Amino acid sequence: MVEPRPYDLVLFGATGFTGGLTAEYLAAAAPEGCRWALAGRDRGRLEAVRERLAAIDPRCAQLPLVVADASDREGLRRVAASARVVISTVGPYLQHGEPLVAACAESGTDYVDLTGEPEFVDRMYLRHHGQAVASGARLVHSCGFDSIPHDLGVLFTVEELRRRGGPLGQVAVEGYVRAGGTVSGGTLASVLLAFSRPRAMARVARERRAAEPRPKGRRIHTPTGRVRRSWPARAWVVPMPAIDPQVVGRSAAGLEEYGEEFSYAHYAAVKRLPMVLGGLAAVAGLALAAQLPLLRRVLGDLRKPGEGPDAAQRAKNWFVVRFAARADDGRAVLAEVSGGDPGYQETAVMLAEAALCLAYDDLPPVAGQSTTAVAMGRPLIDRLIAAGIAFRVLDVPPTGAPGR
Repeated sequence: MVEPRPYDLVLFGATGFTGGLTAEYLAAAAPEGCRWALAGRDRGRLEAVRERLAAIDPRCAQLPLVVADASDREGLRRVAASARVVISTVGPYLQHGEPLVAACAESGTDYVDLTGEPEFVDRMYLRHHGQAVASGARLVHSCGFDSIPHDLGVLFTVEELRRRGGPLGQVAVEGYVRAGGTVSGGTLASVLLAFSRPRAMARVARERRAAEPRPKGRRIHTPTGRVRRSWPARAWVVPMPAIDPQVVGRSAAGLEEYGEEFSYAHYAAVKRLPMVLGGLAAVAGLALAAQLPLLRRVLGDLRKPGEGPDAAQRAKNWFVVRFAARADDGRAVLAEVSGGDPGYQETAVMLAEAALCLAYDDLPPVAGQSTTAVAMGRPLIDRLIAAGIAFRVLDVPPTGAPGR
């Protein structure tokens, strides 16, 4: 008989900025009887987090603390073997993330993180997907603002299309992102690292495409799109260089209900054309600066990992992602996902609820590297709605392609 594991959840990186917010959310929202623990490399800082959580729920004063470093492979194996689900908030993931993914894949432990680093996700697929399939572990990356609103927003939109007429043939969806927020030190470090490695990122992406099976009898597209004015977005739209369309494409490949031929294009929505031009220039400048080690260090020093917006700043932040979808038989849907502070407050909610979903909900029998739509789907949407993130159907776009 297999001995039960002592913890339902272990939060690794609890002393970081987003890790601390995730811990606070779990202190308030974890169900009665949830066995969870805080993990990190510094016991003193873990004790300080636990003391803060005790102000939310006095029972948190007894939370177990697990001391382990991101580079301590044996310690991480013990962490993974002790839990049903491990949450990782320790980034940049390319630098610090793999040992814990490997430990979870070996131990049959479900794993969630909030990475938006495409190279990391592709490397983890190539190195650990097979082991996770064998052990039964579900490895679900990008469980924050990258990429839950987009991945589950598309699933929600496709479900509405199907509700209006049954199975789908050809489906085209576009997502338009608007947000007001600020950047934490950890996010800045991850962005700079990703921009500094374009060749490595492209090479690993090619290796994954060569290794990953394609869906039989179905076609999936994630076109880049172009700058233009969009009716559904009510704004100018600019192709957005993010991991989100890759995640949506993988969900479409894994879910036959997305139709025989499916496409998804991902955009930032901007009200005025000068803002479009300024944004493009800023992204290009950041990508160029990231190639130069000295400039990369200077930019990284603007906000250190562990730093982020305070509660007053987060209260002002928001996001809206709108989805325009059309099927080849004329069905059309305009849907929207919206919430508060995208990068930190709501990311903590999404990450924690994804972990709770894996731990407690009745889910599809999947294993290996997966996406939130494939591994959790509607149960996670329902959790997020209950947590205050809005999923709603708006109206139908005018006749024509989604982006017109």
